[in-house]
Amino acid sequence: MLGPLVLIALCLVLLGLSIHLFVQGLRKTATEKVLSRLAAGQPQLTAEQPKRVGLERMFLRAGLGRPSERLGVWLSLWALAMGLGSLTASWAGLLIMLIAPPVALRVYIAIRYQRRIKRMIEQLPQLLDHTVRSLKSGRTLSDAVLGAIEASEDPLKTAMGRVQRNVQLGVNLPDAISDFAELYEQDELRMFALGLKVNHRYGGNASELLENLIKLIRERDQGARQLRALTGETRMTAWVLGSLPLILVSYFMLTNPGYMLGMWNDSGGQTMLLTAASLQVFGSLALWRMLRSV
Repeated sequence: MLGPLVLIALCLVLLGLSIHLFVQGLRKTATEKVLSRLAAGQPQLTAEQPKRVGLERMFLRAGLGRPSERLGVWLSLWALAMGLGSLTASWAGLLIMLIAPPVALRVYIAIRYQRRIKRMIEQLPQLLDHTVRSLKSGRTLSDAVLGAIEASEDPLKTAMGRVQRNVQLGVNLPDAISDFAELYEQDELRMFALGLKVNHRYGGNASELLENLIKLIRERDQGARQLRALTGETRMTAWVLGSLPLILVSYFMLTNPGYMLGMWNDSGGQTMLLTAASLQVFGSLALWRMLRSV
């Protein structure tokens, strides 16, 4: 009885992930469209850079280095986990150990990336402010930005070490910042890169441009905080609605397990439970999408 239930749960999880990836592929924000139109006339690199491998890109954005450094160790541990799963729970354990570690790794990388990029955006105004003060003291734009990177703190300093290396290898500063912004896919970093490109091509007051960018980033952060405070009740309601069925099922299994097991052993009750599980998954996805749109 456990095997079909595990397979159904895995299928529902994979279905949810596939729907999420499909929606993410179709979604393109208006901000990205505006930025792409503004950057259409900007100078591009003479040689096209090779596309990054998806796994390597995820690890770099999360600050975990390159996956090839410990690839053998991770694959060995994964194979050992599959072997133990097969020995303890036959083919069901093997299937769980085949799917669970990659999913857990993907979730861990996503959470780590979100925390890291949030901290980097919080540190960006300080870096820009240091750059403005260096410009007003008479330094060039490139020296001011590189000096601000050196004076900043982690994780921004470690992440922007990529910019320092590219500049030392001969890439001009706007293209190095643009490469950094495309790696992390954040509007604030893209606006920074676009401002440097415009200043590099057409000239102008770089300190005034960076001061306006600092003001814009801080206003966006303040607006995001206000929106989060105003929608706190909505988010809490969604969490309660999503977790209430799971809490009730857990309560029944702890206090009266025969009630749920009796439904599972009956053909009609089994159909009801599977239907309820499917509705729970789709309802949770709908609530998640509604929260993302707020």
